[in-house]
Amino acid sequence: MSKSSLTGTRIRARRNLRGLRQSDLAHMVGVSPSYMNLIEHNRRKVSPPLLHAVAEALGVSEDALVQDSDIRFVEGARAAALRTDTNIVDLERVDEFTGRFPGWAKVLAETQARVETLERVVEQLSDRMTHDPYLGAALHEIISAVTSVQSTAAILNDGGDIAPEWQTRFHENILNDSKRLAEGAVALVNYLDAADDTESGLAAPQEEVEAWLARLGFHLPALEAGHPAKLPDMVDGQVELSSDASRVLALQWLTRLQDDARALPLDPFLDALAELGIVPDVLAARFNVPLQQVLRRLAMLPADDARLREVPATGLVVCDGSGTLVLRRAVDGFPMPRFGGGCPLWPLYQAQHSPGMPLRVSLVTDGRLGRRFTAYAICASDAAPSFAYPPIMQSTMLIVPETASSVPDVQPSVVVGGSCRTCAQTDCPARREPSILVAFA
Repeated sequence: MSKSSLTGTRIRARRNLRGLRQSDLAHMVGVSPSYMNLIEHNRRKVSPPLLHAVAEALGVSEDALVQDSDIRFVEGARAAALRTDTNIVDLERVDEFTGRFPGWAKVLAETQARVETLERVVEQLSDRMTHDPYLGAALHEIISAVTSVQSTAAILNDGGDIAPEWQTRFHENILNDSKRLAEGAVALVNYLDAADDTESGLAAPQEEVEAWLARLGFHLPALEAGHPAKLPDMVDGQVELSSDASRVLALQWLTRLQDDARALPLDPFLDALAELGIVPDVLAARFNVPLQQVLRRLAMLPADDARLREVPATGLVVCDGSGTLVLRRAVDGFPMPRFGGGCPLWPLYQAQHSPGMPLRVSLVTDGRLGRRFTAYAICASDAAPSFAYPPIMQSTMLIVPETASSVPDVQPSVVVGGSCRTCAQTDCPARREPSILVAFA
């Protein structure tokens, strides 16, 4: 795809940076919203007069819409400015700043990215300290052992006459509790360091599977072969899969992902994606497969394929009927909790109210740095119907950065967070618990 053929993508990115709706920009330049939609999806060429009008409406040069320019620098500079009380008029000149000082714009964008990364680390640590079941149990065990040692030592220190047999028993208690304390401390350190690749069972199986998939880029080329892969061989000897439970869980997901690869062969699917863009319902109809299968497939594509150069990295969240997150693939800028449930306003949970009905919702993350995404969600069952047990339903949500999304605008946007604990949206009616970020919002 040539640079000039991506003019529509750049127009959409610049419009989103300005906070304009597609229909508003169409009105400003004198075309219909449907025609502007085709332009932004690179399905119609932009005439020179229209390009000039669009550039004026967006406050950028025509070259910025025709030639490659690093939108990341513009977004980074704007996000950094939104942290302050910068005048909105100055924000409109962010393109001028990045054009005149590309070096400083790069420094500012990279610094902003580093700040956002550190903020996510703080949120994850807070979520871990609050909801991690093993961490809570380990700390309780250590405190219990310390209290027991202290109580026994206090009895021995009181003096008085203590029978020899009781002294011996108290000494044995101190020794046993000290060993318990040492073992608990060592286990806790190993868990926090996450450096022990033995079968410790300290990490949750789901975390081990997600860490393994993340290292592989959430794509396994062996599953794309025409013949069935030997799935057990794929999980044996993997450092991240350190427990039997994680290997069993990995095999379950590999079976499902292999079925997805068979139903949606890689080359035909990538060709259709290049032609149509990210339109899950249209792709599902073309390949005659369930929508949830397309959502999973879109999140598990090879990142290094040239046909995906203009396709944004996507995220994926899957939950079962209880609302428990059973698989997470993070996407930059969209916070996901490490434990517990996600934001109650996620379409992931709304889909459970109407099984089989697809949802497409525009989302914006809470806070001054709100990122925009398009979420596709559906609740359905991959299992065959049976009278022997209730239907096993799962909700699947694909998360696509909206700056490069290939679908029309979806309004209004819903403000969402990762979890109530780390969300600064104080007036949310779905809040379950106070946020630790309120003081910094």
